[in-house]
Order: sequence, then structure tokens, then C-alpha cells
Amino acid sequence: MQALKERIRQEGLILSDTVMKVDSFLNHQVDTELALAIGREFKEIFKNSDRPITKVLTIEASGIQFAMAAAIAFGVPFIYAKKKKVITLAESVYTAPVHSFTRGEHYQISVSQKYLGAEDHVLIVDDFLATGAALVGLVDIVKESGASLVGVGCVIEKSFQEGRGLLEDKGVNVHSLARIAAMSPGEVHFMEDNDQTIKPIKESAVGC
Repeated sequence: MQALKERIRQEGLILSDTVMKVDSFLNHQVDTELALAIGREFKEIFKNSDRPITKVLTIEASGIQFAMAAAIAFGVPFIYAKKKKVITLAESVYTAPVHSFTRGEHYQISVSQKYLGAEDHVLIVDDFLATGAALVGLVDIVKESGASLVGVGCVIEKSFQEGRGLLEDKGVNVHSLARIAAMSPGEVHFMEDNDQTIKPIKESAVGC
């Protein structure tokens, strides 16, 4: 998605070879027009699935705006998995353990069984694909529910980390709108989906 890549070039803060901040337009302050365009892009990618999508699933919190945008584009509800069980969630739930490498903590995600079942065809959407831990947890919840998984859509993928491999090993169809092959302060290299080559980009606006 060219518009997304341009925003990463212009506003992304590359803090190290593994850490990128995009909080000026994606996951702290959100450019709502870009978020809606991302939702429409996911619809274009997944609209021809032989299983019409009935639910979009994400995990709180930074994937919510993109899951909602995709759900709006498809005209279906979206669900977000909760990281902590709250007292109002008294009904039966699907659960999966997740380890957050950025926060250095373990937690258990949960989704009410009331909102996800064997009749559903699910698209998972999230903001980042890196180690893949959270997405694997969501895949496990879809499997536990008996629903069919249409695919996983990610806004930004760090292709140099293991997440895509973990998902593809599970037979998951993965599409990312901006795949990063490598990065360092002041520099980001995008992987082109068609030929898997690296496109070097150097912009003075990119960096910390």
C-alpha cells in the first residue's frame, strides 16, 4: 500500500534495527482517513475468498481501529480479544496464552463464545506482525471456536522476524500492507510483495 509506505518514510521513527514508532499516525494518534483506507485495502485483498467473511477479529488495543475499518468495509461486526478478563465477562470464553516481547509479560487473551462460533468465517487484522505471538493466539482462538479462518491481514510486517513463518507453518494465509525487510535509524527497506526484492529507502525525515 503506497500511501502507507510513504507515511512510514515521512513520519516513522526507527529507533533501532527492530523497533519502529508510528504513533503519530497509526497507533497513538490515528489518521482516521488512512485507517479507513487500510480497511478498504483489506477488503480488496480478501473480498474474493470462497468463504464470505462474517467477522473481523483483533486483539486490544492498537489493532482495534484497523479491524473496525476492515469490518466497516465488509459490512460485518468486529470483535477484539481482551487481554484481561473483566467481571462483566461472566459467560464462557475462548482463551489462548500470549507472550508480549515488547512488554515482557505473559497474559491470557479471551473472546466470548457468544460472539464467535462454527458458522463464522473470520478475518484477523492487526497493526504489526513481528514475532507473531499475539496473532498465533488469535488463530488458536478461531480454531477453538470451530470457525473457519479466511486469513490474517497486518498493516506493517517486520519480515526479518519470525512471525510470518509461524503463521504460514499453521497454514494461515497472510497479507501485509507494508513489509519491512530491514531497518535502522534513518533508513528503512521495504520488501516488494511481487518479487521479494529489497527496495532501499533513505529519507532524512525517517529516524529518531
